[in-house]
Amino acid sequence: MYGKQSAVQGLDMEIADGELLVLLGPSGCGKTTTLNLIAGLDTPSSGQILFDRRDVTAISAYRRNVAMVFQSSLLYPHLTALRNIEASLRHGMLDRTARRRRIDEVVRMLGIELLLDKLPSQLSGGERQRVATAKAIVREPDVFLLDEPLSALDAALRVSLRSELVNLQKRLGTTTVFVTHDQVEAMTMGDRIAVMLDGRLEQIGTPDQIYNAPMTLFVAGFLGSPPMNLINGEIAAGRFRSGRLSISTTAPPGVVTLGVRPQDMVVVEPEAEDALQVEVFAMEHLGRESVLIAESGGAKLRVLVPPTFTARVGERLGLMPVEARCLVFGADGQRVTDRSAVPV
Repeated sequence: MYGKQSAVQGLDMEIADGELLVLLGPSGCGKTTTLNLIAGLDTPSSGQILFDRRDVTAISAYRRNVAMVFQSSLLYPHLTALRNIEASLRHGMLDRTARRRRIDEVVRMLGIELLLDKLPSQLSGGERQRVATAKAIVREPDVFLLDEPLSALDAALRVSLRSELVNLQKRLGTTTVFVTHDQVEAMTMGDRIAVMLDGRLEQIGTPDQIYNAPMTLFVAGFLGSPPMNLINGEIAAGRFRSGRLSISTTAPPGVVTLGVRPQDMVVVEPEAEDALQVEVFAMEHLGRESVLIAESGGAKLRVLVPPTFTARVGERLGLMPVEARCLVFGADGQRVTDRSAVPV
């Protein structure tokens, strides 16, 4: 609690030993607060935090043997990269030989041998993050916490470093919690993803489970690039209807939202029976594929099409969802289909 404001509400989850868990959600959803609670930087107003079934709720951050890496690398500006790394072992019980051996091992692991004599101001953003990572893992922590460590880097460097971090985590086998608002990072890095909204846990599962079987409307719309299409309509007599669109469904009757991934919509003739009538709003060409952006009733829908597909802005088309790939969400935002997962 921050005053009367609850930052995290009733969060209950278990992180497996050696797992890389990603906390995913929009800004202000409670990801960093959750990380700070695990680290011991914040104290929960209720509940417990357990490490290997040991209650650490009242134990200080220093005694939890947790290491953190932040968005800004937080290196001492007056110390070289080597001295920054050494600073993490200053209060440990290791002798000089053991400290040097551990530092050498981490330096080789991260490939930063040529950076050790440089000051942080002489390093690039990616190099500073590598040094900050070395500074964290040289302590051999029980838990490794990363708070959006890649968000300040350029796109190409983010792609490179995220694979390096995953490779490093698997080699070390250290239980790791990674915070991000970038769903591509979450999908490519996490053993499991915990999606958060307004301080609550919306869903936790593997990337495939989160993507193919979202449990809530928020998760459905948040995961995926391009995002899932959400079409408002109503179910009656075993059919979902929205305008001219009509498809069969096993979901119960009522006002609902149909969720369809962009790759699961087919472009048809504008007068095709039961098709959703749309107008072309824009085309995005991505090389191996293109994204057709269509408009219907003020809503934007996205469809993945071959790179050879052409359409003019304002042109009328029809769209048909692949029935077997559709999900239905009720007025409360919860999935109401009887499918446990969409076929891959």
